[in-house]
Amino acid sequence: MPVSIAENLKKIEGRIEEAAIRAGRDPRAVSLLAVTKTVDPVRIEEAIDAGVRFLGENRVQEAKEKIAAIGRKVAWHLIGHLQSNKARWAVSLFDMVHSVDSSRIAEALDHEAKKQGKQLPVLIQVNVGADAHKFGIDTERAVMLVRQVAAMEHLSVEGLMTIPPYFEDSERTRPLYRRLREMSAEVASLQIPGAVMAHLSMGMSHDYEVAVEEGATWVRIGSAIFGERV
Repeated sequence: MPVSIAENLKKIEGRIEEAAIRAGRDPRAVSLLAVTKTVDPVRIEEAIDAGVRFLGENRVQEAKEKIAAIGRKVAWHLIGHLQSNKARWAVSLFDMVHSVDSSRIAEALDHEAKKQGKQLPVLIQVNVGADAHKFGIDTERAVMLVRQVAAMEHLSVEGLMTIPPYFEDSERTRPLYRRLREMSAEVASLQIPGAVMAHLSMGMSHDYEVAVEEGATWVRIGSAIFGERV
């Protein structure tokens, strides 16, 4: 039998609520971002019909094709690494970019946002796990990058994002998610103009409950909604 997206969503939303309550948080402070990498438009429409309001895409070209097919009835977020030569499309397609990890990328987005007359919300991607296989600014330079991006006229820094190394035991990600939350608090205490630490984008299908307990406001969930990719 095909995976029931509606049933999966109900289960995930229940677990998000339980994790938030365990941590003394309001479950309404956590938003589910359905990751649609390799998912066909028919299945995405099914998720939208089941209540999904935020979609996350890894690649600009794939998002471009899906938005053309589905439209903009929900918000689209870019969660994958961005090349500066794709900045024009990133600005025109997405409501938020989670993966700004260099001043070069930020400058390209700011330039395109100015041309398109937009103010683009962004998150700074931090490599808290110091994983050579993951993108993200290193922790020592993260505050500097927040300052640089926050000073750009057409970008608004709204928080931090991370993709930790994959661990079978989800508890092993807890220290990394806690570190990102602590970094967010540190940045907030600096009161950098143009930077509002409102969001933490962290947690995926295998560890989103831990992420919620540690303060996630966006959890990026794909396979737990749509089934394993083929």
